Amino acid sequence: MLDKRFILENSEVVQENCNRRGVKVDVARFVELESQRRKLQAEVEELSRQANVVSKSIGQAKDDAERDARKEEGRRIRERKEEITADMERLTAEAGAIHNAMPNLTHPEAPVGGEDASKELCRGNAAVRPFGFPVLDHVQIAEQHDLIDFEGGARVAGHGFYFLKNEAALLELALQQYAMDRLVREGFSPTITPDLARGDVLKGIGFIPRGPETQIYSVENHDLNLVATAEITLGGLYAGQVIEAEKLPIKLCGISHCFRTEAGAAGRASRGLYRVHQFTKVEMFAFTLPEQSDGMHNYFRDLECEIFDGLGIPYRVLDIATGDLGGPAYRKFDLEAWMPGRGNGGEYGEVTSASNCTDYQSRRLDIRYKVKGEKGTHYVHTLNGTAVAISRALIAILENYQQADGSIVVPEVLRRWVGKERIGGNGI
Repeated sequence: MLDKRFILENSEVVQENCNRRGVKVDVARFVELESQRRKLQAEVEELSRQANVVSKSIGQAKDDAERDARKEEGRRIRERKEEITADMERLTAEAGAIHNAMPNLTHPEAPVGGEDASKELCRGNAAVRPFGFPVLDHVQIAEQHDLIDFEGGARVAGHGFYFLKNEAALLELALQQYAMDRLVREGFSPTITPDLARGDVLKGIGFIPRGPETQIYSVENHDLNLVATAEITLGGLYAGQVIEAEKLPIKLCGISHCFRTEAGAAGRASRGLYRVHQFTKVEMFAFTLPEQSDGMHNYFRDLECEIFDGLGIPYRVLDIATGDLGGPAYRKFDLEAWMPGRGNGGEYGEVTSASNCTDYQSRRLDIRYKVKGEKGTHYVHTLNGTAVAISRALIAILENYQQADGSIVVPEVLRRWVGKERIGGNGI
């Protein structure tokens, strides 16, 4: 969330930022409510002071009449304090709802506009491959080689679930090993995170645990939710903690299952593995000093590029426009891989993202740092980035590496874990 003092002192800037991001928030109303709340808070504090004075004076009363009068005065003060407190709580609730809806500030270089305004920054080392034969999509390829069982997944858990089989299962494990190996060599601490998290952690990260707009599966009768990404669990790891400044940055990488309702998702663009209810992801997360976060964000983006360059997958990197940013993101880079079986003749599809959330999440989760020898604490900056979202990486591999004889070449960097150079065809 944004700092309240900053909002009060820069309300026009905050409103303009909300407008650029397409978020309907009445900043002026928040300022009005917060000003009223602060005034009532001062009245409550004064009434508390008066009540203490009256309470102490009761024992000093000269007679019963004076004692009763002072008790009556104390009662009137308490009733008035309760009335004002009730008004203050009402104002606090309304102001809090507006405050929570305010998105993060936006990096000055982020393109302004809707999704179409996102700016292409660069392309990967691998060129889009010309095919001299009819291109199949990953669903057709998987059927040929018995790699994915969508019907079995639907029988067990419903539409949007699936079984990875045979070499597809080996490719998933290989992608996990490949990404984790690269990140550990970069100094990330490897973790396997819980698949569940409490509602307050989800809210702190910026997800809506319950309600009509949620993408989250919640556990009935428990304050627990299946996580949509390891960003939730990694970000919540230090909730309520104070970190010594010299220990920053902290770089974590986590493997987790990811669960998403994908409400409203449909159409050919969501075919197969592209938009599913469960998948595995290797996530990067960092806690940094404020002055470190821009550099860390670029570093995350570069690592994502290195991972997909290593896989030999064509991609492009986008600087995401203001109207397409999630609430916590100050700036976001997306990596979109070329998927030749997608759409008519191939399309780019998102496979990773990297976001700098500055202190937006840490204020909600109360994660601070302390500089040795200085008084007080400050909020850390948080960043997240996808190393590999396995399901979409599988799409890119199967479609880009398909061959005329029907086989699929295994990317060289994955062969030591898959145990073969080729799936199907003459390479069985």
